[in-house]
Amino acid sequence: MVTRWLTLCKVVRRVLQVFFSFNLALFSKMARQRKGKHSFDSSRDHVDRTKFPRRRVKESSFKPILVLAAVFGLPLFLFGAYKLWNYKLSTRLFMPLDAPLVINKSEMEMSRFWGTYRSNLYFGLRTRSPKSLMTGLMWFPQLSPDGQVTIRHTCEQSDGLPKYGWLKHDGTNFASQQIVDKDFELNTDFVKRLGGDHGGDWTARISGKRTGNPRQMVSLLFYVTYEGEAQLQPVVHKNTLTALRGYTPELGSFKLYFPRPSKVLLSSFLITHTPHVHSVKEIVMQNMRGEKMKDGKNMQLLALAGHVAKRDQNGRELPVNLFVQQWILELPFDVEFVFESESSSTREKSLIGAAFTNLRDKYSAEFDKKFEEKFSLKAKGFNDDEVKFAQAGLSNMIGGIGYFYGSSKVISRFFKEPKDYWESALYTAVPSRPFFPRGFLWDEGFHQLLISQWDSDISKDIIGHWLDLINIEGWIPREQILGDEARTKVPSDFVVQHNENANPPTLILPIKSMVDKGVLDEEYLRKIFPRLKAWFNWFNTTQLGNQPSTYRWHGRDAKTDRELNPKTLTSGLDDYPRASHPSDDERHVDLRCWMAFAAGLMADIAEAVGEKSDAGLYKSTSQYLSDNRLLDEYHWSSKAETYSDFGNHTKFVKLVQRVMYPNQPGSPKKTVRVVTSKQGPSLRYVNAVGYVSLFPFLLQILDPTSPKLEKVLTQLRDPEKLWGKYGIRSLSKSDPVYKKHNTEHDAPYWRGAIWININFLAVRALNHYASIPGPYQGTAKAIYTDLRQNLIKNMFREYERSGFIWEQYDDGTGHGKGSHPFTGWSSLVVLMMSEHF
Repeated sequence: MVTRWLTLCKVVRRVLQVFFSFNLALFSKMARQRKGKHSFDSSRDHVDRTKFPRRRVKESSFKPILVLAAVFGLPLFLFGAYKLWNYKLSTRLFMPLDAPLVINKSEMEMSRFWGTYRSNLYFGLRTRSPKSLMTGLMWFPQLSPDGQVTIRHTCEQSDGLPKYGWLKHDGTNFASQQIVDKDFELNTDFVKRLGGDHGGDWTARISGKRTGNPRQMVSLLFYVTYEGEAQLQPVVHKNTLTALRGYTPELGSFKLYFPRPSKVLLSSFLITHTPHVHSVKEIVMQNMRGEKMKDGKNMQLLALAGHVAKRDQNGRELPVNLFVQQWILELPFDVEFVFESESSSTREKSLIGAAFTNLRDKYSAEFDKKFEEKFSLKAKGFNDDEVKFAQAGLSNMIGGIGYFYGSSKVISRFFKEPKDYWESALYTAVPSRPFFPRGFLWDEGFHQLLISQWDSDISKDIIGHWLDLINIEGWIPREQILGDEARTKVPSDFVVQHNENANPPTLILPIKSMVDKGVLDEEYLRKIFPRLKAWFNWFNTTQLGNQPSTYRWHGRDAKTDRELNPKTLTSGLDDYPRASHPSDDERHVDLRCWMAFAAGLMADIAEAVGEKSDAGLYKSTSQYLSDNRLLDEYHWSSKAETYSDFGNHTKFVKLVQRVMYPNQPGSPKKTVRVVTSKQGPSLRYVNAVGYVSLFPFLLQILDPTSPKLEKVLTQLRDPEKLWGKYGIRSLSKSDPVYKKHNTEHDAPYWRGAIWININFLAVRALNHYASIPGPYQGTAKAIYTDLRQNLIKNMFREYERSGFIWEQYDDGTGHGKGSHPFTGWSSLVVLMMSEHF
């Protein structure tokens, strides 16, 4: 549809050009005629000219008006129509798809209303409502070796914590986390008890124990703030914020109170105004002061300042919206924060002390039981430590689920400046709490493969939220940066999303998995089908290649001279080598395979919901795109004996330093890419052996009897190409850009490192080809056994050594690299352990 509209705009533009050219010629001719007529009339006397009939005079004066109206009116009308058409096209960027929403907010599952949905914090709670009451935890040691106060709040790799992460998290009622700091260890336990109309009661317990300096004291700060309408009344007694009584539209009336723990050295509080949720830590630091201990030790402690009024530029007092309670505690300690909803009528006693412990232990035992039922790791022979590792992998993915609300910054060819997408909610897992605490479309499909195995209702909820972000064009912004708090973690270059840029449609992976297992009912499939249909059509129109049945990722920079190989961020594989010189002639084999896989799923769903004509269309599309003969014609390189991208390419490129201003002494240098061969780039296969070349195998497009499958398996097992002791590397060791920087500052990313999401697809594909008859069934089975074992063994060893699951793993040493903890798709190790594919 969009393509037809753009074509129509071009036609209208051409018509306008023709009209303006014609009118200019006509106007010039009229001017010449009028000039000639005036010369002729002037040769007559006045009397002769007045003898013309009156009617004749009127007729001659009226014709020029009609001509002028035609000359100027029609082009103006067409120009106005053209501008109106362009305006209608431009507004499609931020216009929601005209289809029923998947997520009905009035039918929200209240058991998941409250949760640890501030996943960018070490510990923070909020509701799944746009203007939520929010809580958070901060802490710092009072005795610091370097004398600097370092407050922990948001998850930061720069904090250098030896270990932190969820040990158990069921996604609904219970969560337990371990945080190892320098001299002590914290445990955060969260327990919910359902009841009433607003999500029930909950209690958070923070426990501390000493691991280092025996004199160490910990300052613990728990705060409450909100973004929307709220009525909060603090209760202060003896320099302690003991409770908050309040009301909000989504919570009704409630009470949040702070029982006084033992071993308190000092208590203080802060009641003030914060301009933003993400400014809380800054406000706390601005309102700290020194206070002496009262036990005669003459020690200065950092405490909060109490009531602090804030005023705007005009001197008006700003409303109070931040409440912080601080305790300075000796180790060990237990501190509880208790929320009770007044709509709960079944509460027998508060969820504190023994009542909390008993319910936590009950939920913990239920988690263990459900985990074994879902994944059967003990039955497969894994020991207790390996099971705990797998539980942590799942729990950190579940504990990374966040709730976000806001509008993305988007742009299209019709705008020079970014526009706001419509305001929307997103319930989603995140790849990494410290480094990527927001939604990524490419990652989320992998996340839901694991989450759907644990709780399909959570997955249906998350997938529905993502599909509700589709605009009328069928596009979903690939990176969701919703709200000011989320934007504080994102470089400005990555904030704006372009509506012609895609991301792999990985949501089809968990949807396909759940369809095959029969856990998606017809009602849900009917809700998601029109949205999946619009999404598929968007891919099938905006990402087409120049040849039939070929596709290319848009968004590569054809003008840059700073990158060794211009990135393809839209593919999800960032700096993986594609054609060296981006052009419209590119053919990307991975995108073709995604489309073939998606067409097959669309046919299955259309059949399930009774859309027979659509089912036939998608089935024929799937067969066409999965045709191995056509696949080979466009993507098989007989020279490299591999599947490959095609485009304007040369492997003879390198980064060099050039003087920016040769005629100026001391001129700075810049790093640029140069072509080192006289021939330069030409249209050819790229011949990069790695993750992209594996996609016909990874997505199981290859026929099990195809000789090409044997070639793929041989490359997979070759230690000089892709095989390693710790997993399949992303790029062959023999490739010219293996482990090469892409710019002066951009270290290699998808150029040799081991990534768990693609290794999972490889293990899954090997399991597939090992389970169906074919000449390479035995080979696939042998590689499956070795690869699965290598991945599990190395990831467990690294978790034990470092305390974390990592973004990627070094293909030479097996050590974790990049962001950590990275418990997005790296947690798919749990499915490899359980052999659920």
